[in-house]
Amino acid sequence: MSGHSKWADHQAPEGRQGRRPGQGVRQLIRQIEVAAREGGSDMTANASLRTMYTKAREASVPLDTIERAIKRGSGELEGVRYESIAYEGYAPDGVAVIVECLSDNRNRTGAEIRNLFSKSGGAMAEPGSVSCSSSARV
Repeated sequence: MSGHSKWADHQAPEGRQGRRPGQGVRQLIRQIEVAAREGGSDMTANASLRTMYTKAREASVPLDTIERAIKRGSGELEGVRYESIAYEGYAPDGVAVIVECLSDNRNRTGAEIRNLFSKSGGAMAEPGSVSCSSSARV
């Protein structure tokens, strides 16, 4: 057959599988940095850091990479600062939604979340409006 390539059939699935482990490692490292920033670099006193450390070790992340992430999070090394942000909004039909994000840029993330809400027919809400209304019903 003209124009038929068996390599094209194999290329796409293998490329997707090759990217997945690296993305997971990056997410674990970011979560380690945030846990170290919020609770300190001592794993005995910081339960979230201890949990992230165990997950990273299960994913075969090297020890020196984990230690660098802890140092960056605690402020010993310079690096990008990730922070946990929660956005509130209403999806179509008035369903209350809380979106929790991990970002290095509040302004960009806020614009992206606002865009996602507007594309899907929802709307961003004022901080505290969704969490207040959902806790009152519980």
